[in-house]
Amino acid sequence: MRILTVDVGTGTQDIFLYDSDLDIENGYKLVMPSPTMMVNRRLKQATARREAVLLTGYLMGGGPSQWAARDHVRAGGTLYATPAAARTFNDDLAYVEHDMGVRVVGEDEARALDGGVTRLELKDFDYPLIARAFANFGVELGVDAAAVAVFDHGDSPPGYSDRQFRFDYLDEVCRGAAGRGPAEQLAAFARPAEAIPPSMTRLRAVAEAARAQGVEAPLLVMDTAPAAVLGALLDKRVGAAVVGGALVGNIGNFHCLVFRLGEGGIEGLFEHHTGEVTRDRLDGLTSALAQGTLQHADVFSDMGHGALVYQPRPMPAPYFTAITGPRRGLLAGSVHQPYLAVPFGDMMLAGCFGLLRAAAEVWPELGPAIRRSLAGAAGGAPWEGN
Repeated sequence: MRILTVDVGTGTQDIFLYDSDLDIENGYKLVMPSPTMMVNRRLKQATARREAVLLTGYLMGGGPSQWAARDHVRAGGTLYATPAAARTFNDDLAYVEHDMGVRVVGEDEARALDGGVTRLELKDFDYPLIARAFANFGVELGVDAAAVAVFDHGDSPPGYSDRQFRFDYLDEVCRGAAGRGPAEQLAAFARPAEAIPPSMTRLRAVAEAARAQGVEAPLLVMDTAPAAVLGALLDKRVGAAVVGGALVGNIGNFHCLVFRLGEGGIEGLFEHHTGEVTRDRLDGLTSALAQGTLQHADVFSDMGHGALVYQPRPMPAPYFTAITGPRRGLLAGSVHQPYLAVPFGDMMLAGCFGLLRAAAEVWPELGPAIRRSLAGAAGGAPWEGN
């Protein structure tokens, strides 16, 4: 059995091909530029060449792609976008047109521009590209399932904060899965493609892109932060510590999220923008989460996403803290002395391993094989051909 897992971040997209016949450590993996960084680079090249650009495709991750789009227009370049692609920058297309200077065009008008513009197709999940990369190494990418993680703010109603809307969604999922163990509750953030909430537009765009690319295998989508934390629990030291209560966080390139976990599941969490915090600020928020005193406004008013506390009692000291993520160096010298989680020896693939663990919950028929692998008892072959 093979499952393709893809964790799409701001800086990189991390790819792991799970094969139930191989030990996890021998699975094939790639850490490559994220889709938004790829768009950023291509837009910068077009700006330098003074080319008009047409963006097509799907809603995808913003950040670097949006910064390059702004720079292109400010440099005097012409930038067109179809409605779906334009929503990458903002769900409000009037904002995209009037504030960013992007010309939003219908599909017919976009087709009429062919030949006169440089076309860039936006999508978070590019299965053919990944398949070609593996094929260049002689690996046929026929898979039984696929799992993709992206960060989704959701489509908030007009006038409603997208940060608050995201936290409403996180709260809904946490409460809906209350009473389960921490791993099972985190896995509740994973959804099969056919069960994605309508408001989670980026998750839905991943599913739409996959089907348009001819991916017929079952597809699972999940939020990146819970996927990374769930993957961190597969580090045996972290998994053992959670039984007595632990803080487990992911410090990503764009967002940092810390969960407070106990035997009964998720006891609280907070999420902030990595670029807006210092080590000392993170230390303070983490301490307040451990004490059960952290308030939503403590984070939200500081331009973060927010906080949820379900268990207000203090954690017994000393409590265990673990972190993963590409910006984990931000907590170097932290008063919490965090353990650097490395599930299966690879910090960058924590999200992929979390996706794999979630797949065992979403697809019960695949669960036994996945759990055997994650327990270190794969089909027995330490390498292909053994």
